[in-house]
Amino acid sequence: MKTTNYDQIQETLYSKKLENGLEVYLLPKREMAKTFAVFTTEYGSIDQTFTPLGKDEQVTVPEGIAHFLEHKLFEKEDRDVFQDFSKQGASPNAFTSFTSTAYLFSATSQISENVQTLLDFVQNPYFSDESVEKEKGIIAQEIRMYDDQPDWRSFFGTIKSLFEEHPVKIDIAGTVDSIQNITKEDLYTCYETFYHPSNMTFFLAGNFDPEAMMKQIEENQSSKSFAPPEDIKRSYPSEPQEVANKHKVIEMPVSVSKCLVGVKEDTSSLTKDTFLQTDMIKSMVLDHFFSKSGEYFEKLYKEDLVDDSFSFETHLHKTFGFTILGGNTREPEQFQKRVKEMLHELKERELTDEEFERMKKKRIGQFLRSMNSLEFIATTFVQYRHLGIDLFQVLPEIEKLTKQDVMNHIQNWISEDRIAVCEVRPSEA
Repeated sequence: MKTTNYDQIQETLYSKKLENGLEVYLLPKREMAKTFAVFTTEYGSIDQTFTPLGKDEQVTVPEGIAHFLEHKLFEKEDRDVFQDFSKQGASPNAFTSFTSTAYLFSATSQISENVQTLLDFVQNPYFSDESVEKEKGIIAQEIRMYDDQPDWRSFFGTIKSLFEEHPVKIDIAGTVDSIQNITKEDLYTCYETFYHPSNMTFFLAGNFDPEAMMKQIEENQSSKSFAPPEDIKRSYPSEPQEVANKHKVIEMPVSVSKCLVGVKEDTSSLTKDTFLQTDMIKSMVLDHFFSKSGEYFEKLYKEDLVDDSFSFETHLHKTFGFTILGGNTREPEQFQKRVKEMLHELKERELTDEEFERMKKKRIGQFLRSMNSLEFIATTFVQYRHLGIDLFQVLPEIEKLTKQDVMNHIQNWISEDRIAVCEVRPSEA
């Protein structure tokens, strides 16, 4: 077992790559009453086209299958796994993102038993034709529920406007039609390919003994048999630099319009070494200018173009990236015009030393505060690990940033052909 001390943030991480390829990370925090575990596979909604383990031919599976598989793993032949966790005083959950699927629990007692349950239920799939058909109705209902939510429709409407070919444009849950094509055999194909331990990471943070816990996990894994690990061959379509649709309008029964401005990020030149810096700078710049205390947000608010629903987010991955800003607005045309002007203005902006230092200090403060959240540490560590980045090295990387680094990024960030707008307007009676 490897021990890594991070003196700057006063944390000690224990880790080991097991014989079956599973990477295990343990972060004991004895002062915490709660313990949080996450068991993650690097498999998300964008992984539609791939070569199944042990096969030579590439396949394309139905949209939404990663999310469908997440649902089905909780259901066993004789029970629902949620009940197992409940009996052991744990709160379980799971989520599917564009790039990963995670199974998790938080608990204040019976940690050993809950870790065992988490590992065992994820690594013991049970799918039947009958249960798959039943699940289609449940997930179809979930999809329809999201289709009725203006926030969700505008968010994915923006992504669909940004991307022409990349599967990130597809709703994570798929569509009511696409999930009808999912079979038991499809689920096993995806499971056997992407749920191999060599494509998975286990992270535990909280109140436990690392030596005893690592021994328990090793014993659990050595008692199971897995096929030899293989490199997973994934395939993504070629994506043009420009956006697919400059302006999209969705009509819904809303009282106030929503308007989102999306920026399609250029990931073509990203490397492992530049990824973290790019990701940090985007977050810092957006926070500095568009947070509730930011200069641009204040201007939009004074011009009565936004309310407290305004938000922003940025997603960066090896094969795609996007930034989205917006919220409710009574003047969608003027709002999008002003946000575009502000984004273009950033290219000409000369940051002062004072602005840069304030930006940097705020980011450091946010990072240190987030170190108090077990959920943030575990989920973000695994997310970064998939990209070859150590979360606990983020702080030194922030400290190394220079004003020129930020300026270089800002000046090359915004391009008119990589901006798209999605509006949700009140439907006409």
